[in-house]
Amino acid sequence: MDIQSLFAERIGGARFGTTNEIYKFEKIKRAKAAARAARPHVELLDFGVGEPDQMAPAAIREALKRAVDDPANRGYADNGIREFKVAAADYMAKFFGVTHLDPDTEINHSIGSKPALAMLPLCFVNPGDVVFQTVPGYPVLATHAKYLGGEVVRLPLTKENGFFPDLKAIDPAVAARAKLFYVNYPNNPTGAAPTAAFFDELIAFADKHNILIVQDAAYATLIYGDRLSILGRPGGKDVALELHSMSKSYNMTGWRLGFVAGSKKAVQAFAEVKDNCDSGQFKAIQHAACAGIADIGLSEQIRDHYRRRLQKLVALLQRVGFDAEMPGGTFFLYTRAPVAAGDTRFASAEDASQYLIREWSVSTVPWDDVGSYLRFSSTFEARDEADEDRVLGELEDRLRKALLIF
Repeated sequence: MDIQSLFAERIGGARFGTTNEIYKFEKIKRAKAAARAARPHVELLDFGVGEPDQMAPAAIREALKRAVDDPANRGYADNGIREFKVAAADYMAKFFGVTHLDPDTEINHSIGSKPALAMLPLCFVNPGDVVFQTVPGYPVLATHAKYLGGEVVRLPLTKENGFFPDLKAIDPAVAARAKLFYVNYPNNPTGAAPTAAFFDELIAFADKHNILIVQDAAYATLIYGDRLSILGRPGGKDVALELHSMSKSYNMTGWRLGFVAGSKKAVQAFAEVKDNCDSGQFKAIQHAACAGIADIGLSEQIRDHYRRRLQKLVALLQRVGFDAEMPGGTFFLYTRAPVAAGDTRFASAEDASQYLIREWSVSTVPWDDVGSYLRFSSTFEARDEADEDRVLGELEDRLRKALLIF
């Protein structure tokens, strides 16, 4: 059997698995392995981790233990238990002041944000339809839009524009063909936080061109200013879906739970497609989330953990020459990459990242979509705050010795 001839063109067709192209994160993985092999007694400082470094809060873990033993939770969850939808509506009201969501028709659970982003193009995208995607950013929705024959238009996020897309630069003829506008605020990787002015401009743009906004709010509670939901802005619920996640807000990464909220008809379409893709997240996990999802105190403890680390990281990077600034949200710090280290020149952020891993056992994530940037994460491993300071001290020492040039 010639399995190679059967692969769909969307994943490469007959070329699938035969190219030498290596994904960015695979390159990082290989470089870290090489660094450990070359210097087995040197601690690898991993500032590239994109997930929380702590356990979920005790109240949520205890609720899961109880729910696991309840026979009522053993069956399929399908499109979610009502208790989680009600808790999600309570969360939206308490955290963001969005009090007008109907839990029965305007909220639906998802097995994390990633599957929701993958499913939404199935609801809206036909061959030839345009999808707007901001870059740098998380590509899942755009990838699946391409799978369906959609055209993905990449909108650059520049520091000069506050890491917001320039809506005035979009060709109206292209906008007339668009179905979805994917944004992510607080933004990964830039750390930019949303503003009411930007959300209002985006809502007006979407309303004018009949486009559905997909606002990926996975980091919505990890914000170092005012909390903001696009659904709380005038007209927002009419033109937007907002995706929330338990992964970042409550350190529930591997638990895979989130929800989609917003326009009733759009939520209905998502639920229809989802019902044909999965049978829902384990009910016990949904019940466990109900124990903490609307608890601002729990979430703020997690947020403050990352804020403290980010403040230290910003000061450290500034001392060694980076143009680092405190982000508006997320647990990421996005800063221009060095152009050289001593006599070693870098053609890209990826070059700089590979050099820091292989030569200094310091791992970051490079982004070369719109300029050369490195993303440092505050989710690095440390046993306690004293160990945190030790790790950061070691990072500063290595970066100084690297003789970075900017």
